[in-house]
Amino acid sequence: MKILADQNMPLVEQYFADIGEVERFDGRQLTADQLIDVDVLLTRSVTQVNNELLAHANKLSFVGTATIGVDHIDTQLLNDKNIAFSSAPGCNAIAVAEYVISSLYALSQENARPLNNQTIGIVGVGSIGSCLAQKLQALNLTVLLCDPIKHAQGLLNEHVALDQLLAQSDIVTFHVPLIKSGEHKTLHMMDKARLKALKPGLTLINASRGDVIDNQALLEVMQAGADLDLVLDVWENEPTILTELLEHVRYASVHIAGHTLEGKARGTQILYQKFCELKGIEATKSLDEFLPVPAITQATLGQSFNEADIARLVHLIYDVRRDDGILLRDLANNGFDSLRKNYPVRREFSTLIIQGDSSQLAALAQLGFTVAN
Repeated sequence: MKILADQNMPLVEQYFADIGEVERFDGRQLTADQLIDVDVLLTRSVTQVNNELLAHANKLSFVGTATIGVDHIDTQLLNDKNIAFSSAPGCNAIAVAEYVISSLYALSQENARPLNNQTIGIVGVGSIGSCLAQKLQALNLTVLLCDPIKHAQGLLNEHVALDQLLAQSDIVTFHVPLIKSGEHKTLHMMDKARLKALKPGLTLINASRGDVIDNQALLEVMQAGADLDLVLDVWENEPTILTELLEHVRYASVHIAGHTLEGKARGTQILYQKFCELKGIEATKSLDEFLPVPAITQATLGQSFNEADIARLVHLIYDVRRDDGILLRDLANNGFDSLRKNYPVRREFSTLIIQGDSSQLAALAQLGFTVAN
């Protein structure tokens, strides 16, 4: 069996070597001829799986994407061709939520503005948005949720309409799929009219899809003097992004919000489990076998540790400003895709075991840190 896997997917050999021969490919350079005699295709969001790509796929029986989003996959085509498909729902939800939390604490420090009593609006309450909302229960924030699809399905009673949420929030963060048409279209959900209407001082975070915000309109609004704190992990036209926008962004990164070691590996594990289930193979391998011990494993808190100190622990594990610095320093010389491919190792909050006697242990556990009993 021949297995073709994106070069940026971790642990594919460890999970799949017993099943077949693993060959790697560049996600943006994959051609139809490379799929000749391939049985399994494992991809990420940069590869468009469409009729053109599958033109010579004579043996393909399974396509898996190690991502939550599936807007790059023609799922109807796969169904028509009787090719099994799986995404990896929830694989990087923790990672993206922690990206947002790191950003919130960094902005709070730099703006000398406590997070307490601010209102944050979460647009899109799927696996990522709901994970973030759950973690934010640790903080003294008002959380507003907007997801018209879930609301229509009866799955979100506390839904707030988008324009109302934008008007009431101090911070707005987007976690929606890219939907290009229809009633619930998210393409350019933040168009020029909505961007111009945002209240001064608002923080706007996008870690979903770049096309959710009209980047050219955002540039024009910022050039006209809009007072917004922008945190952008995703961009229109990746990897050829609108570089003029960078000077207006507080924290910019190269579509890596979900790229913790755990998040990426979880995507591979989910696809392995789905494939084994499809083929009737026992899935015997687990993530714990493969992940290395992190550089810092424990922290002991004294009684004086207080709510303000939580930011220090968050940034001990992950500080978004590192990734902002990487982009600003290296984008021109190395390019967007190279920075994504060579992204430094990043771990999740859960890798740090917290012990000690502090009133903040419950909040730290809610954020995702491991609290020793």
